[in-house]
Amino acid sequence: MLVSFKSAHQAIGICVLTLFGQSVWSAIQTTPYIAIHSTPKYDSVKVMPYANASAPKGGYLSTSSNGTFDNLNSMNGKGSAAEGVNYLFDSLMDSSLDEPGVMYPLLAEKVTFDPDHTSFVIYHLNPKARFSDGSELTAEDVKFSFDTFQTKSNPGLQMYLADLDKTQVLSKYEVKMTFKSGNNAEMPLILAQMPIYSKKDWAKKDFTKITMQPILGSGPYLLDRIDSGRSISFKRNPNYWGRDLVINRGRYNFDHLKYVYYRNLDVAFEGFKSGQYTLHEEFTARKWVTEYKFPSINAGMVVKYRDKHENPIATQSFVFNTRRTPFNDIRFRQALTYAYDFEWQNKALFYGQYQRLQSYFSNSELEAKGVPSDAEMQILKPLLKKLTPLERKGVLSNWKYPVSDASGFNRNNLLTARQLLINAGYRFKNGQLLDRHGQAIRIEFLIHQDGLQRTLMPFVRNMKRLGVTVNIRQVDVPQYIERMRSKDFDMTTNVMPQSLNPGNEQAQFWGSASADQPGNYNYAGIKSPIIDEVIQQVIRAPNREQLVVRTKVLDRLLRAGYYQIPTYGKGEKWFAYWNMYQQPKVKPKLSTGIDYWWSNEAQSKKVANYLRQQ
Repeated sequence: MLVSFKSAHQAIGICVLTLFGQSVWSAIQTTPYIAIHSTPKYDSVKVMPYANASAPKGGYLSTSSNGTFDNLNSMNGKGSAAEGVNYLFDSLMDSSLDEPGVMYPLLAEKVTFDPDHTSFVIYHLNPKARFSDGSELTAEDVKFSFDTFQTKSNPGLQMYLADLDKTQVLSKYEVKMTFKSGNNAEMPLILAQMPIYSKKDWAKKDFTKITMQPILGSGPYLLDRIDSGRSISFKRNPNYWGRDLVINRGRYNFDHLKYVYYRNLDVAFEGFKSGQYTLHEEFTARKWVTEYKFPSINAGMVVKYRDKHENPIATQSFVFNTRRTPFNDIRFRQALTYAYDFEWQNKALFYGQYQRLQSYFSNSELEAKGVPSDAEMQILKPLLKKLTPLERKGVLSNWKYPVSDASGFNRNNLLTARQLLINAGYRFKNGQLLDRHGQAIRIEFLIHQDGLQRTLMPFVRNMKRLGVTVNIRQVDVPQYIERMRSKDFDMTTNVMPQSLNPGNEQAQFWGSASADQPGNYNYAGIKSPIIDEVIQQVIRAPNREQLVVRTKVLDRLLRAGYYQIPTYGKGEKWFAYWNMYQQPKVKPKLSTGIDYWWSNEAQSKKVANYLRQQ
């Protein structure tokens, strides 16, 4: 519910009077939510519809993680951050799990800003907010957190916050953020989701260093136990200050959370079957279809769960490092897309469980389909002359990646790829593909996952049929992280999540400035002024309609540049869990909502008895 301007003025103090002219006063709003391009549905409810306010507290939830960990500070980009540390901290506001671009009160009980010309935002903190040691959380802590993130966090986060000009303390419970631009509607959302650290806690500690020392937070859980590199556990804070907030009712029901680390995904699955952890997310179609027939499944002690959602499917892809030859040649990249045979792979390896990704925003209204609409063409027309002929053709087409006959030979597509390479000046000699200088094409494909070679080999075999020498290089997780951070690879696999409210993160994924920043996410090394321009249009979209149109244009440009080969995905998540949990009847549309699950005491005892007998 919108508060009157008079109330807003009183809330932020007389000092604001001198900061804004009379002409913009009518647009400034003070609200108990942030809603970008939409109207919030739950601003007056007492409990979120996907929560059970009567859910019992107790029990535990444990899950697995891959690799190892050595850092409790996930915000400095050093080492391997521990899973679950997000539960130690609160953010200023928290996202709705049913509404894109909507956030409700957490540390901040309301917010003041102009949604049409967003040059600043004022967060009004809840005076009841406390760190876990009982100390007050104030505007000074918020300012410290953002000043630190802007100067000492990982480069990707610094870029994410690049439009933040300065953070000012207006009063003990009011903090103002001023932006460099005047129309970045997404910035209030971005800032509201950042964890808030204690200024006093960091007074004698170095934020830039890897640390395993406990960090003071205000979140629903406390650090409980660390088994170095093997597991990390958290316990519910019984004195959590925010437990009665609307966003938190019926939430955080487990007394204990635990993350168990495994070097190998297959070993992790065996650990789940033996009860070493209780919730398992399955990523492999073969396993999902064929390997969930073990005794505890048959006994009803473990259940399978398909969680359908309405989010964009995370973009799983093969990534070309365009900083290196021959991947700096778009015609070479285009030819290799014909070597990927999804139809045979889905039939032979994936049991028909996946769909081919045709977009970087699949499964959502943001996906570009068919030929460009009139609204898209208004954006594209000034850009077309700046594109190469190949890019222009791709942008204007009814896009569809090459389709095979699923026979496993992929003959027609490989013949097309061969001709494209010849047309681009490559040649073949003694079964090898040579570049225009007569040098043989050799590629190293960097991976870290055990078991990935099985799904990778069909693509590798097809590249070899094109005369490309391919070496699969499997490294351990720390080395893989470091090589990805420094962009030291030819090709690799990647999974890039997307949201229904794209914004600043798109610059991290595809923007020129992020291409050579260590630790950022533009792995392909895209440096396109045109893509940069459209990303800025996405960030500054004035309404939902324009956000959708501009994102579709970005989608077309990314596809037409052949920077990656999107492979496969699904509009659902696959889980298995020991049969001791319950969920609210209403499921959220944009998340699995595990934070709102709870433990069934009777079922937990049955599971415990079953495991003791094994």
